[in-house]
Amino acid sequence: MTRVVVVGDLMTDAVARARYALARASDTPAIVTMHGGGSGANIASWLAVEGAEVAFIGRRGADITGRNRDMELMGYGVDARLVMDPERPTGTCVVLVTHKGERTMLSDPGANAALSPEDLPRDLFTSGSHLHLSGYTLINEGSRDAGLAALDMARRGGMSISVDCASSAPLERTGAEPFLEWTNGAKLLFANTDQAKVLTGRDDPEAAAKVLTAWFPQVVIKQNAEGALWFSNGRPEPVHVAAEPVDKIVDGTGAGDAFSAGFLPAWLEGKPPAEALASGCRLAAKAIMHLGARPPF
Repeated sequence: MTRVVVVGDLMTDAVARARYALARASDTPAIVTMHGGGSGANIASWLAVEGAEVAFIGRRGADITGRNRDMELMGYGVDARLVMDPERPTGTCVVLVTHKGERTMLSDPGANAALSPEDLPRDLFTSGSHLHLSGYTLINEGSRDAGLAALDMARRGGMSISVDCASSAPLERTGAEPFLEWTNGAKLLFANTDQAKVLTGRDDPEAAAKVLTAWFPQVVIKQNAEGALWFSNGRPEPVHVAAEPVDKIVDGTGAGDAFSAGFLPAWLEGKPPAEALASGCRLAAKAIMHLGARPPF
């Protein structure tokens, strides 16, 4: 099986799920949980639990949360290559989930913002391996050089490359044109409908996917409850797969990361797009029905 090298963000998620409508400037009963997060770390964790050989490159603080995240990754079977930052804390994300399930995230990247090209272990960038780059690494100005260096090392090393778009609001602040220029050469792009609209200006996911194949040979658009689609610049029509049914929505935080981790192994093995999409939807449903998008252990 192809080894996957993930470069990206490591966070501690503080998830507050409100029981009722938010009472602004007052108190609202909620269920609050703390667990590992970060798009890159989530994908690496799910990949490892699904049986993939995976290494994760990131940066953490010299604090108890950073040590806990490091131990979690290793416990899942990830080859964790984390650099300890002596000054910045481990990244933290506060996730506010309304009683209707709408999520708003307040993110402090912490040590993630200091990831540098020197933090990238050269021994991982070898021919036959696959690089998956979290878009947060490029969107954050402090870690951008590391993301660009990882892409360059992967290209020169003969690795296949996939990139995730991260989040629509910071992607819009960064700008579509720079992001597309930075990721030139990647074989596969993951985006959700909002991110695809930011990059192309198209509301329709199919239309957005067709536009994006001008930059990427293959594009996957995650459509939440509507499933996902795959499109290639060599096909006349996209491939659609419906979302897996879920018994109960516990928390959708990071479900898109779980989808990517489900899709990648099947895609790297050369399985048909519909099969890879179905694998992604299956793992996304599994994440939604548990707390957070880390393996439910």
